[in-house]
Amino acid sequence: MQKKVVIITGASSGIGKALAEKYAAEGWNLVLAARREERLQEIKTKLQNTEILTVKTDVTSEEDCKNLVNEAIKRFGKIDVLINNAGISMRAIFEQLELDVVRRVMDVNFWGTVYCTKYALPWLLKTKGSVAGIISIGGYIGLPGRTGYSASKFAVRGFLETLRVENLKTGLHVLIAAPGFTSSEIRKSALNSTGNQQGETPRDEDKMMSAEECASHIYTAIRKRKRNLVLTFVEGKLTVFLSKFLPRFVEKMSYKWFAKEPDSPFK
Repeated sequence: MQKKVVIITGASSGIGKALAEKYAAEGWNLVLAARREERLQEIKTKLQNTEILTVKTDVTSEEDCKNLVNEAIKRFGKIDVLINNAGISMRAIFEQLELDVVRRVMDVNFWGTVYCTKYALPWLLKTKGSVAGIISIGGYIGLPGRTGYSASKFAVRGFLETLRVENLKTGLHVLIAAPGFTSSEIRKSALNSTGNQQGETPRDEDKMMSAEECASHIYTAIRKRKRNLVLTFVEGKLTVFLSKFLPRFVEKMSYKWFAKEPDSPFK
């Protein structure tokens, strides 16, 4: 039997890298995309028992995303799963934020998902495959100090929910996955008010869900063709649930929670 094929963007670290390891362990053929080609090659060297194609890709470039899909088809002839995982965060209050930061976050998180999905869609329809978007709890509630990030994740959720409705009769599966706080590099590379990387995470990464556990949940959700996946209980499922019925309470708790961060942009 021909192995199934998965494309994973943002595969050089964090959840993307963990997803690559999980899919490799399950015997899938992998197409790994990221800007850091050397990281992709390191991952490819370590993974065994499967065929791996690495494609240097900047998801903010429509041409790069088109090339990613073309290279996948050239090598494997089909696509069964597309996981839009590439993402970037930011941390600054909107009053002090340079607007270019919002544009950069939207380019990666929203347009990167749109571009990759657009070019992969014809092939996913042929296999009745799956398209997944890795959003965040910030795609369900507004996270203070992360206006651009939450806006981009809300946008991805709206895009994928609409795509799902449009394809009710085509066999396409759409998963919207919202991890809670997961240990990864995303907070270290988060942009500050002027667009520079903040460098240090404001949170205790050791107390978060591991990227490997997160990837395992996402893999299972795609295999079972689930619609939505919200991870962690207090920061995830409970927060999303309460926001529907007690929005003011959730807003106050969210404000207090983020105000406690080291070097918080607001108090």
